[in-house]
Amino acid sequence: MSQLFINIDWLEITQAATDTLFMLGVSVLFSSIIGIPVGVILYLTGNGRLLSNKIVNRVLSLIVNILRSAPFIILLIVMMPLTTLLVGTSLGATGVIPPLIVGAFPFFARLVENSLQEIDNGVINMAQSIGATTWQIIWHILLPEILPSIIGSVTVTAITLVSYTAMAGTIGGGGLGDLAIRYGYQRFQTDIMIITVVLLVVLVQMIQFLGDRLVALLKK
Repeated sequence: MSQLFINIDWLEITQAATDTLFMLGVSVLFSSIIGIPVGVILYLTGNGRLLSNKIVNRVLSLIVNILRSAPFIILLIVMMPLTTLLVGTSLGATGVIPPLIVGAFPFFARLVENSLQEIDNGVINMAQSIGATTWQIIWHILLPEILPSIIGSVTVTAITLVSYTAMAGTIGGGGLGDLAIRYGYQRFQTDIMIITVVLLVVLVQMIQFLGDRLVALLKK
């Protein structure tokens, strides 16, 4: 058994896991910060909604659809100049964060929009009848109503981003994906490949478990 894991450097594994958690945490945070307003705007500017505006809705929908349809590996490459401009590098954990955010927030925004569409229009009409402003409806009715769904959407987005962080290893993005490619794939060190895959599976399971628990608590 000791011969099986002869290539393992636990300090390097720990650093790679830390980089993955860093990329995941920052990208989930900013994807949520950007995605929630975008999802709300998509909903409110839809046909028959509070701020119905076909032009804004169609333009924003087009942008979201274009970003959603772009394969993440292509997005990593295309965004290299912009990423370098924003954070000073396109390599390592820091250099992957901008593409991660751009790749994830459109997906998250659509999840938020779909959750808002499930709200009964009668609740909104009632709020309007008592003189509630659009901002009050957003802050006190729409967002509280979909809070469990938002947490569920964050969970799904975070799991998607785990696979994105692993994919970023193909261009030297750092983290467990980079370790798996450099050592597990390019140097045929199977033990490192096994460890990185196991850690990624455990990370996904933890995110799903915590997300499900939090959604259940909020629904109560």
